[in-house]
Parts: sequence; C-alpha cells; structure tokens
Amino acid sequence: MTIEPNPRPLGQDAALSVRNLTLNLPKGMERSYAVSQISFDLIPGKILCIIGESGSGKSITANAIMGLLPFSIRVGEGSIYVGTTEIQSMNPAALRDMRGRKVSMIFQDPLSALNPLMTVGEQIVEVMSAHAVGTKSERKSRAIELLKEVGLPDPATMFRQYPFRLSGGQRQRVMIAMALALEPGILIADEPTTALDVTTQAQILALIKDIQHRKNMSVVFITHDFGVVAEIADNVVVMEKGKIVEQGDADTVLKTPSHPYTKRLIAAVPHIIGQDRTPHVARSDTPILKVRNLVKTYRSGSRMFGTERVVKAVQGASFDLLPGRTLGVVGESGSGKSSMGRLLVKLIECDGGEIFFEGTDIAPMSEAEFRPLRPRIQMIFQDPFASLNPRSTIGQILTVGPCAHGMSFSQAKAEALALLSEVGLDPGAFDRYPHEFSGGQRQRVGIARALMFKPRLLVADESVSALDVSIQAQILELLDRIQRETGVSMVFITHDLRVASQISDEIAVMQKGRIVEMGPPSQIFLNPQSDYTRELVAAIPGEKAAA
Repeated sequence: MTIEPNPRPLGQDAALSVRNLTLNLPKGMERSYAVSQISFDLIPGKILCIIGESGSGKSITANAIMGLLPFSIRVGEGSIYVGTTEIQSMNPAALRDMRGRKVSMIFQDPLSALNPLMTVGEQIVEVMSAHAVGTKSERKSRAIELLKEVGLPDPATMFRQYPFRLSGGQRQRVMIAMALALEPGILIADEPTTALDVTTQAQILALIKDIQHRKNMSVVFITHDFGVVAEIADNVVVMEKGKIVEQGDADTVLKTPSHPYTKRLIAAVPHIIGQDRTPHVARSDTPILKVRNLVKTYRSGSRMFGTERVVKAVQGASFDLLPGRTLGVVGESGSGKSSMGRLLVKLIECDGGEIFFEGTDIAPMSEAEFRPLRPRIQMIFQDPFASLNPRSTIGQILTVGPCAHGMSFSQAKAEALALLSEVGLDPGAFDRYPHEFSGGQRQRVGIARALMFKPRLLVADESVSALDVSIQAQILELLDRIQRETGVSMVFITHDLRVASQISDEIAVMQKGRIVEMGPPSQIFLNPQSDYTRELVAAIPGEKAAA
C-alpha cells in the first residue's frame, strides 16, 4: 500500500517544504519523470533522511532544492519553499546568493567535487569570497577555524594541502567545512558516507549530528542504507522510482514499515552474523593459496631534496586459504587491503615474501612466466564502470581474454552467453555497451568476465561497496552460489564488516599494512582479541539499533 504524502499545507514552522513536485525527464528515457508528485517537510533543527535505491529520485530532488538541475530536466509542476520563499521564481543571482548562505550541500564524491588545482584552504575561502563575506585575513582565519571544527589535524597545515593528498574521510570533512562556511540554516548531505570505511563513516555521521545539534541546523541526509538511517534520522522519506512510498518518524518507519518496498530495503541491510559458515565443499587441509611475510612499500618524492615519502602498504602479511573457502580482508582506508589484493594477482610486484598458489611460488615470477597462470587467478574490481572498456561491447569484453589465450571465438561466445545467464543478465546484453547498464548490472558483467577463465581463485576488491543494499545482497548471493557450484576460492576485500560477516569463512583484520587479527566470524565479531578490531565492530552503523 502506498502511503500518501503528508497532506498538511505549507507552514511557517517548516525549514524546507516540497509540494507536489514533478521533474520531467527527456523523451526516450525508461520513464517520463525523475520524480512525480512528491511532498515532504523538513522540520527545523531535525535530520530528515531520504532513502531509496539508485534511480529512486533522491539525488535529483536535492539538486532541485539547490537549483542545480541539469538543462535536460525541467520542473513539470509543484513548488519548493525554503522557509516561506518559493525558489522556482528566483532569478539566477538570487539562487546563487541562496546557495551556501541559506542552503548548502555536501556531495557524494568529494574528490570529484573538489578542485584538484586549488588547496583546500583556497576552496573554503572561495565560498566566502563569492558572497563577499569578510576581509582576506578574516576569510583565512575562518577557513582554518572551520578545518579545526570538522576535526582535521593541524588545520594551518591542512589549509595548504591539495585534495589528492588527503584520505577519503579527510576530503569529506573538507566538503563539510565548505558547506558550513556561511553558516546555512539547511544542510543537504548526498550519500556522504557511502564509500567510507566503518570508523570514518561513524566519525562523519557523529560530526554531522554534532554540528546539527550545536548550530540547530536542519539536515536532509540522502542514503540507501537503513543502517545509517538508524544512527541519525529523526524523520524518514522512502522513495521508489521517483515516488514517495512511505514517510514518517524514524522509529515508526524502522520498526513498523507499512510499504513492501520499505520492508525489502530494511531486510536487505546486511547485519553482523556471528556464526561460522558451513563449508561449501569437503574441507581440504592443503591450501590453494599460502602467503608468507608479504611486503610492499611505496616511495614517492626525492630523497636528495628531502621530499621522499615512504608508505609501508603491506608489512609481513601471512595467511592460508583452503579450496572453496572465502577469506574476508577488512580494515580502514589505507590499511593495505587493496594493495595486498593486487599483489596476489600480480598487478603490482611485491618487495619481499612468498605467494604459493597451488604449491608454486608466484612472487618472484616475471610477467612472462606468470602469464600462463593468470587465467586461474582473476580479480573483480571495485568500480565496474572504470574497469570495463566503454568502447567495447559486453561480448567483446568477455571474449577478448579467452581468445587471447587460444580459445575459439565461437566457444568463447557460447561460454559468455551461458555466463551472462548465470549472473542474471539476458543474452541481449552481449551486444550492448557498459554505459547501458546500471551499477549492479555492470558488477555482474565484471563477475562474468572473471569467471570466463574458470579460475581457481577470485580476488574481489570492494566489489559491492558502491552498490545499493538490495543490489549488494543480490551480488553477495550470486557470489555465494557461484562458489557452491564451482568450488572457487575467494579473497573478499571490503571495508564493511557487515558484508564480510555474510560471506567469509575466515576474516583477516588489517591495520597499517599488518594483519592484527585473524579468525572465524564468531571470534572476530563476538570475541575480538585486538583493540583495533573492537573499534571496527563498535563503529558498524545501525548495529546498536538492530540489537
């Protein structure tokens, strides 16, 4: 049953009101509207979470509120009020003055949203300069004060840093500082924690909640994760395919959802499973992968000029992986997870240690020596769009590798079509291009590409981190089924401990390049031995509410 939008008329007490808003899409799209007849209110001093899957219309609604709609999307009908001011009637100059001063926005990907050629301090100062606020020295002092307020270390030094030198969590804090520069009354946060590890995510959520409380701001928080909603929301709006299907206070929506779509989203949120998995295949005591004292160090800059920077990405990592089993590798950004994954598939060379694959040490092998083994060790990448050639059809992407290794095209095509069906895509996908698919569908193509070689080992690097929770659940189920049917072994790299608990037989916790704890899910989640592991488990969003 669809819940009707809040029928109450525009009131003086609403910080933001959206009334019967319809945004029209250009012709030829899968539907005629981005959003249709949506209405909701943002209560002053409260956090409203808008939740839904990709394509539900939540981000385009935020852009409409900011007056940042692309030219191809037009307001069909309806109104948006900031306080009692209707923004559709504003001229461009008035809209520019409103942005940042009354309503400000934190974007999903801070690296794309920040100018790589300007220091973070210059970018915060630019916000104030554009609105002619303060003198040059006052703007700089205010920028440093903001960097301190959002919890960045050594604000004066941070002021002079460029975005690429900062971690994902630090860049997100810079975005928050920019959004707060003019002390707006309304803050819109568009998926600000999606790609962050659990501890950084917890810090950003706590920071937004703290700032909202201290400054009595009104916040619209956009997310696809009900775990995040449970942490911060006062009120919730649930969107599906451009329409509001349910809204109400957070406690009611979380505990007694009335719409089937809301129930599906809540059911899809991964939760910690403290039970150990039953092996899919008969347990073998002979590891398919044996790693000993693996080392990788990155160096940049110049030793001569004193600018050399040394990062010990992987330090003495050792573990065994048995056939048909999954090792989950978890840790914060910068812990060395992805570097270790790339070492295992020899995308980068190690500086020391041994990697025994089916009894053979592949670590010292040259690329020419390793090439015959490469089909048996495959990788599923984090960003399926970036890892798929946009100029090649899915059929070309799936068949080029096997054909290069001697398989005939007709056989490769037959196996590709069979695999597309196996991963839940129709045969027509063979002749289409990557941009014609959703994120979840592209990830399925990435999985199919890895399976074309019938590998013995799969390394999945953050393969579900950017997906909606419902799509994420489908991909995890798909990987589980493939492992049951093929007996493939997996190294599953993720920053989300909830996901790791769903799919892993054993979990390795990494911190600053070292494996600080390793064991089955029952130990890692119910009886962690390391202080660091306990911090990670405590930071998982929504688990306290679920408990």
